[in-house]
Amino acid sequence: MSGKREEILDAAEAIADERGLEGLSMRAVAQAVGLTPMALYPHVKDKGGLLDALVGRMLGRLYEAAPGAASQESEWRERLRLFARTARTLSLGHPWAAGLLFSRPAVAPDAVRTVDLLYTVLLDAGISPAEVPRLERLVSTFVLGWIASEAGGRFGPGSLDPRGRRGQLPTGTLPGHGALAGHLDQPVDWEAEFEADLTDLVAMVEAAVARKP
Repeated sequence: MSGKREEILDAAEAIADERGLEGLSMRAVAQAVGLTPMALYPHVKDKGGLLDALVGRMLGRLYEAAPGAASQESEWRERLRLFARTARTLSLGHPWAAGLLFSRPAVAPDAVRTVDLLYTVLLDAGISPAEVPRLERLVSTFVLGWIASEAGGRFGPGSLDPRGRRGQLPTGTLPGHGALAGHLDQPVDWEAEFEADLTDLVAMVEAAVARKP
């Protein structure tokens, strides 16, 4: 990667960290690196190219930060867990990243390499090659969806507590909530929930292996 392109991506990442993706524009990046917006295009083509480059950068870091996930010397279950944990850790400093990864295709070389890592994990688990692309999409959707929800505050209680939200509707209209009220009002250990979800994810892959013809 050229030095100027690297500088442009550094600026774009810093702007996204500070302002979110809604504050990321070609004009803002150009101003940060001392160029005109038109001068960015030879390096990142356009706004879509800039976002794709950021996707590649984030997934490249994920690949580099979880070398054990790419090593076939480790058992596939641990490689899958390592991949998911590393993705979550990396997203903590960049709350915009998961949403971007969710919305853009993995077209940059580093992004494709990370997808290949998951393909290999699933093949080593014993998933039929015909099923691997579908399972990779399912695993990626779980991991990205979880960290995007966490980063975006979806798991938080919001401005109204759960009892207040339920109280906005007549009694008896939320039978599921009523049955679960004692559990819904308890604080959640998100670390423990993430690990429990990973255990269920591994079990789902094992189930897919078990039903292979």
